[in-house]
Amino acid sequence: MNAIDAMNRRRFLSGVCAALLGAAVDLNAAPPTRKLKVGHTGITWGFKPEDAARAIPDVGSLGYQGYESFGEVLEAWEPKGGLKVILDANQAPLISAYCNVNLTDASKRSDEIAKIVRWAKLIKGAGGVTAVVGPNGVKRASYNFADYKSTIIEGLNEICKAVQDEGITPALHQHTGTCIESRDEVYAVMESVDTRHVKFGPDIGQLQKGGVDPVKVVSDFLPVIHHVHCKDFNGGAHWEQYCPLGRGKVNLSAVLDLLEKAPNMKILMVELDPGRHDPITPKETAEISKRYLQDQGYKFRSV
Repeated sequence: MNAIDAMNRRRFLSGVCAALLGAAVDLNAAPPTRKLKVGHTGITWGFKPEDAARAIPDVGSLGYQGYESFGEVLEAWEPKGGLKVILDANQAPLISAYCNVNLTDASKRSDEIAKIVRWAKLIKGAGGVTAVVGPNGVKRASYNFADYKSTIIEGLNEICKAVQDEGITPALHQHTGTCIESRDEVYAVMESVDTRHVKFGPDIGQLQKGGVDPVKVVSDFLPVIHHVHCKDFNGGAHWEQYCPLGRGKVNLSAVLDLLEKAPNMKILMVELDPGRHDPITPKETAEISKRYLQDQGYKFRSV
């Protein structure tokens, strides 16, 4: 081996060692400091009003710092004294409620506004701050977004302003099987609505399931994001093809790093849709997601 070859070999080995050392340091580095709190949605336990009686104690017992219900569930609990009683008993404050509204039928708009205003009052009365605006379902195979775009935009502007007038933040949640699902539909809507009133509450897992890069979407709309459903997607047989955090394909660490910079974010909501014959309980899925987020530097309430 001549001198030049020896020198090149030493440089190569030195570079490899430095790379390995750097990798070792990265692997042992402390997780980043996080400012956001972590809550959990109730959908994982089911959609029915009585499911909240199981969900809220589980969420509270794991130290999650907030809970999301549904507008219909809040309404159903009112004759029983309201959901706030069980929320307070389990130290799981209400953050939000998912509120389905019809955006494609202008003839129903006044009724939809009245409904979501009623729900906004219930959210506020239970201590919550956000109404998650869920678009109505459509037959996607025959649906033509262009035919409804102007109606959707007008509806969102009016509905969200009415919610905002009640002191509650309205956050649009794109959803599979609805009138706002695809990447182009999300961008067309969010670039056209009046964002003084219409805020964004993306579902990370549903973006991934729909073939959309959630990191790109979150980055592009970061200033107007006020609420997030944080779930993972693996295309599997359970939980409607979703999975507990850290078990799927979503680049969650990149999404979380972005959300930490979002000026209007205070808490992210872990979510996992229920499926049939799921292999573990809702509480066990919430435990897995909690451990993942703890590894990412998030803190939970001591229990």
